[in-house]
Amino acid sequence: MNISRVNSVKFKNFDEAADSILKMIAGILDINTLFIAKNDQKVNEIIKVVNKDETLLRAGEKLPFEDTYCKVSVDHGNEPIMISDITQHEKTKDLGVTQNLGSGSFIGIPIYFGDGKNYGTICGLDTEPFQLSEEHLELLETMSSLLSYVLELDGAQKQIDNLSVPIVPITKGVAVLPIIGSINVIRVERIIELTLSRSQELDLDHLVIDLSGIIEVDELMIGSLLKIVNLLKLLGVHAVLTGIRPETAMQANQSSVDFTKFDVETNLERALTKLGFHLEKK
Repeated sequence: MNISRVNSVKFKNFDEAADSILKMIAGILDINTLFIAKNDQKVNEIIKVVNKDETLLRAGEKLPFEDTYCKVSVDHGNEPIMISDITQHEKTKDLGVTQNLGSGSFIGIPIYFGDGKNYGTICGLDTEPFQLSEEHLELLETMSSLLSYVLELDGAQKQIDNLSVPIVPITKGVAVLPIIGSINVIRVERIIELTLSRSQELDLDHLVIDLSGIIEVDELMIGSLLKIVNLLKLLGVHAVLTGIRPETAMQANQSSVDFTKFDVETNLERALTKLGFHLEKK
């Protein structure tokens, strides 16, 4: 068995890692259905699934956590639990899912966050009996650990994103995005992606983009601003640019982008005033 291929794949997030790992395991283990589920101790949701001959589960399906094999796996602890006959095992024979399946085998192992809190499980299920070797069990343990590690990286990346693209709500429908530092292609993509997703999450009508912290303006930056503004417009969000310094304005003036397409105000106070807000000293 060779799992070096997994180590050579670059995952953008946990979702991509889970998808790739599950497909890799499905190519190695002779089990009809392999899946990854997450739970909040109340509801168990199938987030990734690979079915072979028979569709036993579908992504998005939810069940009460207490009524699932995943809970049996979580209760078992850090090591895989192998149940050769789900109709005879004391933990599974009375579950509703067992009555629906009628027969079969189950293998499961929990996936944990770095702080030890359970995220969910990675499991195998088949209506036909199956057996796994020690090597296969080690594979599942390795993949569970890998997914735990990716979860931590995903969480760290989200914290970094929140710092590098800090959209700050001002009031209902209005927020400010201060862009600070230098801009490159990778950061531009993240700024655009997160700005659009957060604007939808916050149900924004207006987004003030403050550029006072920008170190240098070039064609990439100007083109990216125009793209963000146009995409926000498609979402029904009005963008206002503020904090453009004189040297930044001179650099922007030399670009091929028509700056009259932007709604620009001198500073945040004037932008908020334009949107109907008035700052008062108390």
